[in-house]
Amino acid sequence: MLKFKKIKKQDTVEVITGKEKGKQGKVIEVNREKGGVLIEGVNLVRKTMRKTKVNPLGGIKDVEAFLDISNVMLVCPKCGKKTRVGFKIREDKSRVRICKKCKSEID
Repeated sequence: MLKFKKIKKQDTVEVITGKEKGKQGKVIEVNREKGGVLIEGVNLVRKTMRKTKVNPLGGIKDVEAFLDISNVMLVCPKCGKKTRVGFKIREDKSRVRICKKCKSEID
């Protein structure tokens, strides 16, 4: 189980290892129990779909599969580089994510 929320939904991330290395996309879902992320347009797998009333033809469909959260890095919205995530405590005791490269706030 992950303690800190370094990667959240709607963040832009880049894959750093594996067959999808170098691809970027927005995070669709984060599964904290299993430590995985779904990224839009990355790690597509072919899934056979059963015939239903909604989908009368059935067939094969490409869907995103989970990647391990350790295989992606956050892309800083300000400097545009992939970076590690740090935390900073503000004066009002709220915690905010920061880019380790340019020291700007992410949230």
